Formats: sequence, C-alpha cells, structure tokens
Amino acid sequence: MIDNQEPFLNKDGNLVDQSPFVKLNRWKWWLLVAINTICIIAGQSATVLLGRFYFDQGGNSKWMATLVQGAGFPILIPFLFLRPSQEASTSSTSPSIKTLASVYLFLGLLLAGDNYLYSVGLLYLSASTYSLISATQLAFNAVFSYFLNSHKFTALILNSVTILTLSAALIAVNDDSEGPSGVSKGKFLLGFLCTVGASALYSLMLSLMQLSFQKVLKKETFSVVLEMQIYRSIVASFVSVLGLFASGEWKSLHQEMEDFNSGRVSYVLTLVSVALAWQVCAVGVVGLIFLVSSLFSNVIGTLSLAVTPLSALVVFHDKMNGVKVIAMLLAFCGFASYIYQNYLDNLKARRSDTDCDLQESRDNSSC
Repeated sequence: MIDNQEPFLNKDGNLVDQSPFVKLNRWKWWLLVAINTICIIAGQSATVLLGRFYFDQGGNSKWMATLVQGAGFPILIPFLFLRPSQEASTSSTSPSIKTLASVYLFLGLLLAGDNYLYSVGLLYLSASTYSLISATQLAFNAVFSYFLNSHKFTALILNSVTILTLSAALIAVNDDSEGPSGVSKGKFLLGFLCTVGASALYSLMLSLMQLSFQKVLKKETFSVVLEMQIYRSIVASFVSVLGLFASGEWKSLHQEMEDFNSGRVSYVLTLVSVALAWQVCAVGVVGLIFLVSSLFSNVIGTLSLAVTPLSALVVFHDKMNGVKVIAMLLAFCGFASYIYQNYLDNLKARRSDTDCDLQESRDNSSC
C-alpha cells in the first residue's frame, strides 16, 4: 500500500520554510499542487486496479505482488539531484551510520510486512471492498499519532475515527460481501483481517517515521525524506525477494506467466506498471509534503482510497450494493471531519504566529 505514500505529520502542519518551492508564483504553486494531487490519486487508484487485474488474470504470487510495490524505487534516485543547494537542519550533527542503518532496516521490515498484508487482502477482496477497508488507515493514524506523537485527540478526530470504523464494520458484516470469483467466506474474512492489519501497520509506520525525524534524524528536508523512502524500499524489496524464494513461489512464476489470461507480454507490463504507479504516487506524496504540508499529503493519499471504488465499478463492474454505498459515504464524512479539525488547527497556528509577529513589531517600535 502506498508505501511510498508515507506522510509524516508535522505538529503544525505548515509548509517548511526551507522548501525550494516557497518562492513560486501563486499560479505555479497551485499548478504543482494539482499535478502532485493527481499523481497521488491516479497512482493509488492504478496500483489497486492493476493489482486486482493481476490476480483476476491468473496471477497468484503474493510475494511477487509484494515485491513490485517497492521495486520501482530507482526511479526516485534522480530526484535527489533536485535538492536545494542549502538545506537547513535543526541539528548541527548527523546520527551515526549505525543509527541510520538501524532506522532504515526497521522501517523497511515494517514496510515489507505491510506490503505483504495488503497483497493478501487484495487477493481475496474485490478492489472496491479492499479500498474502503484500507481507508481506515486514517483512523489508525489518529490513534497512533495521539500516543506516539502527542497529537491532540479532539471531538472531531474522535468522530472521524468512529465513522471510519463504522464504515469498515459495515463491509465486514455485509451478507452480500464476497471476494472475487466466488472466494469463500473464510478467505474473504482473511482478506478483511489482513487489510485492516495492514492499515494499522501502515499508520504505525507513519507515526514511527515522524518520531524518527524528530528524535533521531532531527530534520525533515527534501533529501532526507527522499532518502528515507529509497532506503526503506531497498530493504522491503530485499525481504520480498527472500520471501519469494523461501516460499517456493519463484518456481511457479514461469508457468504463471504462460497461463496468464492476457498473455505473457501483458503479464510483464502489468507488473512493471504496478511498480511504476507506486513510484508516481511516491513523487506526488513527497511533492505535496514540501508544497503544502505532510498532513495534506496524508489526507489526499487516504482520500484516493475512497475514490478507487468508483473506478473499480467502471473497470471491473464490482457489485455496488446499498451497504457499500453507505460505507463509501461514511468514509467521505470521516475524511471531512478529519480535514476540518486540522484546518482549525492550522488556522489557530497562523493566528498565533500573527499575534507573535505583531507583538514583536510593537516591542521593536517601542525600543
């Protein structure tokens, strides 16, 4: 799941002053925001739809589906050369190589586990059901941010958590819920639990990433954020390759390609497209973090999960009964509640900054 979709929530949720984008003209800024937003929504939707297509056409390797979620990381390397000439840091010293390696290794292992759980979930769930359940990651994010990052847990946030939880619960108890191609109820339940677990693990990973930026790396510059994404993906890809060989799934890949309903070329193009789509999403995530805020990037990434069911309805003709419609509407309401609370927080922060600037100017004039 959008591994590359890792939003690190700053406490104030404001644009970093050291960003190379702050001097852009307003219309150019809005254009870049729109482009990056499209990258996230399109990339996220494409990964779910292509992943479901892979399984529908005869693909059955969970570890291969896990591997392609992070294997496209080399595409991000050129962006490291776009870093500003000077990147300010809140710390004059950098952590040791051993400390950095430990952080990247631990987060990479979490990412590999998260990707695997999402692959199992997508194997046994339809694209629309999978996306609606994955939207609960915003609720988990609020909970983990409260305990690990000291974020406030207001009435609006509680309302968002409750609504998103109810949305997922409706999918779970829906009698008409079924997996693709007549998947049994037992496998449907397994897919449901794996997707919920992956959403929780992803949210935990986001909070731990923010904690590492604050306590270990002590900076959140363009290059540091991108390096975090690249090194995590390297570890996750290595673990996925090990899983592919340890499970024995590598032995059946050739036959899987031969039996792929759309042909061998389509098989290769599907896997490559999934890998590329994940990295398109990653570019959008990093771009929005530095154009707007990490919070906005997080919300857009999660919002795309509520848009995907509509795409699945068109592409795969997924069954969209009344319960799914209600669950999707509840998901949008949960997003709205979460966004509004953070809008209020940002508004309060701006007013506080304005008051401080006015007080400082008055003190200077009095001198």
